Amino acid sequence: MKGRVKRSFFRLGLWRMRHVPQRQFMIFLSIVIGMMSGLAAVILKNIIHLTEHWLTHGLHIESSNYIYFLYPGIGIFLTWLFVRYVVKDNISHGVARILYGISKRGSILKPHNTWSSMIASALTIGFGGSVGSEAPIVLTGASLGSVTGKWLHLNYKQRTLLLGCGAAGAIAGIFKAPMTGVIFTLEILMLELTLSSIVPLLLSSVTAAVVAYLLMGQGVLFTFKITDPFLVKDLPFFILLGIFTGLVSLYFTKISMQVEEKISSLRNVWMRIMVGALALGVLIFLFPTLFGEGYTTIRSLLHGDVSILVANSPFYSILDRTPLFLFYVALIFLMKVVAMAVTNGAGGVGGVFAPSLFTGGVSGFFLARLINLISGARVSEVNFALVGMAGLMAGVMHAPLTGIFLIAEITGGYALLIPLIITATVSYLTIVYFEPYSIYTKRLARRGELITHDKDHAVMVLMDWRREIEKDLVTVRPDDTLGDLVKAISHSHRNIFPVLGEGDTLLGVVMLDNVREIMFDRDLYDKVKVRDLMISPPRFIYLTDTMETVLRKFNDSGAWNLPVLDRDRYVGILSKSRIFASYRRMLQQMSEE
Repeated sequence: MKGRVKRSFFRLGLWRMRHVPQRQFMIFLSIVIGMMSGLAAVILKNIIHLTEHWLTHGLHIESSNYIYFLYPGIGIFLTWLFVRYVVKDNISHGVARILYGISKRGSILKPHNTWSSMIASALTIGFGGSVGSEAPIVLTGASLGSVTGKWLHLNYKQRTLLLGCGAAGAIAGIFKAPMTGVIFTLEILMLELTLSSIVPLLLSSVTAAVVAYLLMGQGVLFTFKITDPFLVKDLPFFILLGIFTGLVSLYFTKISMQVEEKISSLRNVWMRIMVGALALGVLIFLFPTLFGEGYTTIRSLLHGDVSILVANSPFYSILDRTPLFLFYVALIFLMKVVAMAVTNGAGGVGGVFAPSLFTGGVSGFFLARLINLISGARVSEVNFALVGMAGLMAGVMHAPLTGIFLIAEITGGYALLIPLIITATVSYLTIVYFEPYSIYTKRLARRGELITHDKDHAVMVLMDWRREIEKDLVTVRPDDTLGDLVKAISHSHRNIFPVLGEGDTLLGVVMLDNVREIMFDRDLYDKVKVRDLMISPPRFIYLTDTMETVLRKFNDSGAWNLPVLDRDRYVGILSKSRIFASYRRMLQQMSEE
């Protein structure tokens, strides 16, 4: 059956190459990918909504605290079972997984990503896990594009474009925001902006948004019409909001990674699930608004219902005094980060998109209420909540344009465009002063696996320098004589001879230039040993080194050939000239339109 499917795709590919021009074919595929990713977004949002409604319908947290305390832990446990025994692969951190696929796997994502992250996130979020569904949907859409490109035997550039179309369609389908989908792909997934890429991305996003419109009507997630006008006199406060959300974004990034790594470091799986479930249950008991994605809270805030922040809280009776109320609100947006990290660290599957919107909305409201109390300026708390969401997205994701256009599109206009630009830009500038990488790219950047808009750096990331290792060099032993070395030279096409000891450990190298003057003196053939001729290489390259590290070692040493080691064991020789040749080939491939 599988063989027949492959043959069918092969014949389809041949027919397509003969009769359909490449550009038109990519446009057709972008529309198909947009339909599929938009449908995936609709399906997942409905599954999460129905699961949450089924579990919580008729329950009130003040009378069913123990149920809400247990639900998130049950969801994490079910997610772990599904991932461990069905998927059998790591599917967390969807956007980072896409970036890794682009950087190191030729834009090829695993086929199970087209469905596995949807089911896992539905279990996590439907039971109250404090994470977002956007990253799993984006991973699903990107996987649909990647798998389609692989089936049709498209090249790296075409696969990457289809992957981007899937991601753009997913975002557009979730928020009914086609421009946000395109900008998300260009800004966060760092696809190149060219004429050949922008049209498919736009078509995929628009198609996904239309699918969401047809199947879910106006309210895909939340829509809002701005009623409070933008006032120029409030500009200083929006600058302040940018600085504030930038600092909150820094807290968001640092704390989420630290807490998640702390929970994930627990080697005992059952202990990890229990600790995560207990911590999350306590947080939701103390701060009920942390249950689930948090869009209900955002919608209520945007419609002026401030009571949602303290509703069903065990401290409700003492929160009517303003100072305590503001302190509690501050704890809500600070603890949302912890709840998200605990959910993911314990085994749940979800993203940071919804938590960043939640944190931004609540922190924006908090600052507006604080300004009104202190200065009596009467700034719009609703507008600050909206603009705060853009500020957090700009800071946490290092994506100011995505934040600006998302809020502009979900509000149905651009009435807040000026404050959105100011706050998002200031927030981004604030966080990059302290943290150069976004929450999506920080782990990849540590390992040197992050592709960027810088084409030169992107080529270095995409290159696998290990393929250029020469493993067929003639090696010698330290006790070999000069005569043995001369025989080795006669059989070699290279001018460098690794000297190996026991267990293939590298003791040094012999350079042809260093023995050229004595190699024809037969009287020395039995007197001189290789150990007397070998020298220590100026640098060693290890299999774990990144491309940047390899190039730095070549530049620092001035050498054209360096030995490659697996710990102490000799692997081969890496030549700078082979790296440059590979670099030129890949740069040419990336530059082709």
